[in-house]
Amino acid sequence: MPWSRRTFLSTTLLPVAAQDRRLRIGIVGGGFGTSFQFHEHPNCTVAAVSDLRPDRREKLSKTYNCPTAYNSLTELLKDRSIEAVGLFTPAPDHVRHALECFASGKHVLSAVPAATSIEDCARLKEAVERTGLTYMMAETSHYQQLTISARKFYQQGAFGNLYACESEYHHAGLDALFYEGKERTWRYGYPPMLYPTHCTAHLVSVTGERLTSVTCIGWGDGDPVLKDNVYGNPFWNETALFQTNRGTSFRVAVWWKGAHKGTERAQYYGDKMSFFFKNPNGLGPAIVRWTTLKDKDAGGFDRQASVLEPYEEKQWWATDMLPVPLRHNTGHEGSHAFITHEFVDAVLNHRKPTVDVHEALAYTAPGIIAHQSALKGGVQMKIPSFD
Repeated sequence: MPWSRRTFLSTTLLPVAAQDRRLRIGIVGGGFGTSFQFHEHPNCTVAAVSDLRPDRREKLSKTYNCPTAYNSLTELLKDRSIEAVGLFTPAPDHVRHALECFASGKHVLSAVPAATSIEDCARLKEAVERTGLTYMMAETSHYQQLTISARKFYQQGAFGNLYACESEYHHAGLDALFYEGKERTWRYGYPPMLYPTHCTAHLVSVTGERLTSVTCIGWGDGDPVLKDNVYGNPFWNETALFQTNRGTSFRVAVWWKGAHKGTERAQYYGDKMSFFFKNPNGLGPAIVRWTTLKDKDAGGFDRQASVLEPYEEKQWWATDMLPVPLRHNTGHEGSHAFITHEFVDAVLNHRKPTVDVHEALAYTAPGIIAHQSALKGGVQMKIPSFD
């Protein structure tokens, strides 16, 4: 019998895993770019790699078993067989490089942050909407195993009313990345709040709310790095208090110097349940549940008692959330395999990825405004929307 249109579509638009279709991707940037699993994905082929440095090109070629290597992004983009590009280039170049890829008709997976200025946020959004090409930001905190758990708790209504959240990205010692040989890298003096997405994703990706205003305080110690950098940045550490469109308070601390242990973690406070990521000082992860019980504070006054429960971290990477070849622990707390699969699957199935351009800018733009607030002594500022 002749096929109807409905029958044809239902038969041909199969999930990616059932299709004999492979996305041909080029990987640019032989540092962070070597830490993903495109060569393991059943529906992806690493067709080319590129880096300005020969040693990094060689590392990319070995990682992805890819003999086709180009000296630059510009050369790679001339290869018409490549459909998409993974951009793992310096942060200040992300928008410029993404626009070059779009001009060549190629989809883009970009390292974080999406942009470093509000003007570039607008340029990126316009280009994605004009071209109709897929854009995704490779935000690791979106796919940390505990962030996935928090998202599931929120979707189940386990928090009750979520009224506050805190996120910390503490990474002392970044000055080790300030030089390559005798040359300064883009990281030299880079403002902490221009790298906010490891924190902002902890709330925005869980609840979908948007950050609408911020006040931010910066701290610096007069180090020569803070007196002579291309960003005019005087801060090692920046701490922001955001308000969301739902009235949630959200404290974000991006600290790059001081007596603190490294972490990328969040805490979620609800009126029925709170959830705490593992603390680098030794506690957690944990859940606190509201009860009707009473206890006494240090002054002998009655107060409500809550119950603290250890939480066994779920290994979501070992589940059917990923194709079988990708079910192993990967970088940034299991997130890299998820980023790999989400981008490949979104492009091949012609759908928006989880961290599309609107989501990416909802993570990125608040930090840009927060840094402006810190430069003005903590004045409260409005955050533009790119939805």
